[in-house]
Amino acid sequence: MPKILIIEDEEVIRNGIKNLIQSFPIAISVTEAEHGKAALEQLHSYIPDLIITDIRMREMDGISFIKKAKDMFPNIPIMIISGYGEFEYAQLALRYGVCEYLLKPINRNLFFLALERIFSSQNYSSASHVKIVEKNFPDEIIVNNKDKFIISKIKTYILANLEGNLTLQSIAEQVNLHPTYLSHLFKNETEITITDYIAQARIEKAKYLLSATTLKIYDIALLSGYQSPKHFMLVFKQQTGKTPSGYRNELLE
Repeated sequence: MPKILIIEDEEVIRNGIKNLIQSFPIAISVTEAEHGKAALEQLHSYIPDLIITDIRMREMDGISFIKKAKDMFPNIPIMIISGYGEFEYAQLALRYGVCEYLLKPINRNLFFLALERIFSSQNYSSASHVKIVEKNFPDEIIVNNKDKFIISKIKTYILANLEGNLTLQSIAEQVNLHPTYLSHLFKNETEITITDYIAQARIEKAKYLLSATTLKIYDIALLSGYQSPKHFMLVFKQQTGKTPSGYRNELLE
């Protein structure tokens, strides 16, 4: 029976990964550690067939742990599961011999395929016959409180900076996440894209300014994040069915 060591400081994520492993078609023994330092201590008495680790953790981060673990046991395969998809991390991971690099939220299909590759290479006879067919396993998302906090922080940042140049890259930098991962996370949690959320928020701000101030349409466009008043008027009418002036006049009637 293959043995896996999971290193993750978020208990809910550890449990989610453990549950995924337990649903894998072959029996697997699982041991857990909250951070790299604790995992290194375990490695003195417990040698797993696979290590699954996060990157950013307290006490000792994943990259530092990987370097030390590889010094002790160069042939142990290591899989990184992380919400941080920056290229530098991937480079370091590959340099230290990481065999799989998956991003959160965890996709069940990709995770199972990674396990199949690893165990088949280790000549586990039962694993070599496991065939993971994508259609049999719907996407699995491990949801945690950290994700909800990130979404809340993003929304707060967007609403406070509607008049600015809100790009996916600039928003992702606020929470230290890869733009692609952030886009997927936001859509999964809110059922709306970041672009659509920004557009809706800007129209709502424009509505408020039209109803609560006597500012000119040009100024309202700028304060709502539109550099071109003409473009603002076009988008506003598409979203509300009225021109900005028509919307304001209707409120005054």
